[in-house]
Amino acid sequence: MQDFTALDGAILIDKPSGPTSHDVVDAIRRRFGIKKVGHCGTLDPNATGLLIIVLGRGTKLSERLMGDDKVYEGTMKFGESTESYDSDGELTGSLPVPPMTLDQLNEDAATFIGDQMQIPPMVSAIKKNGVPLYKLARKGIEIEREPRLIHIYNFRFTDYTEPLGKFKLACTKGTYIRSVAHDLGNKLGCGAHLTTLRRAVSGKFDVADAITLDAVMNLSGAELEKRVIPYLKLAVA
Repeated sequence: MQDFTALDGAILIDKPSGPTSHDVVDAIRRRFGIKKVGHCGTLDPNATGLLIIVLGRGTKLSERLMGDDKVYEGTMKFGESTESYDSDGELTGSLPVPPMTLDQLNEDAATFIGDQMQIPPMVSAIKKNGVPLYKLARKGIEIEREPRLIHIYNFRFTDYTEPLGKFKLACTKGTYIRSVAHDLGNKLGCGAHLTTLRRAVSGKFDVADAITLDAVMNLSGAELEKRVIPYLKLAVA
């Protein structure tokens, strides 16, 4: 049986808006001098919430943990479409928002529940011939993207005050919530984009148990060890 150290496992980070998921990985690697550090599921720079950071031998479990189902909370703005499907992108269209109640909005959201083929946005980290799509998008190049099978378990708005709707969505890995916002906007005939996004759950892990990036950066090595979910516990999660 392998001998595991106190730093073989994972730590749950509540990612702030701004840094990329890789930035978080790099910051922890440099701060604590850990050679092997990875993450289990990319969050866009402006997205916040649960980011599972795997350390040492814990990186061997990254693919499995990445495959877990996710739960997100966020806000969509109706009446405006952007090139990236979120608030980072340039405005591509503006249309009047049709009168609708929260119940009516949820009736349309419910049509997204189940299996579906989703086309990823051009502004994404998916690679084409080794080049991330977002790099092509920056050059004004748009290519055909292969639809991907995803499953949405639940999609419901908890509040709607035109033009903003707050929602909660549970889905399989690889689901682009930005694309859901874009597609719902098209369905309503007015366009929409994602304005905020927060990952609340990934598999059995909850953001309520996470620590902020700033707090992690202020931990000592011994304090970090106490926060690590051990490899063996992680392996059965």
